[in-house]
Amino acid sequence: MTNPWRGEVALVIDGERQCMKLTLGALAELEEALAEPSLVSLVERFESGQFTSRDVLALLGAGLRGGGAQVTQTALAQADIEGGPVAAARAAAELLARAFALDT
Repeated sequence: MTNPWRGEVALVIDGERQCMKLTLGALAELEEALAEPSLVSLVERFESGQFTSRDVLALLGAGLRGGGAQVTQTALAQADIEGGPVAAARAAAELLARAFALDT
């Protein structure tokens, strides 16, 4: 079970429910993978709908590894994601939103 207050997002991959989370290490991995000087530009791309499939895969991979899964980007790129590309993009956007949400 995922806990949104901890920044966790669920996604079903190859028929198995996975818990994703963007930890500090996952965020650093994401910056390096996307060669971004900061994550602000990535957040802006998602907010404006200008993200790429590469962005989605990088976010999901980092989130999966942040959640404890041992998955490579190659395996993720070949995986069956329940709900297809739209569900994958929604989950990636939700990961970003939860990672930077302020507690109220």
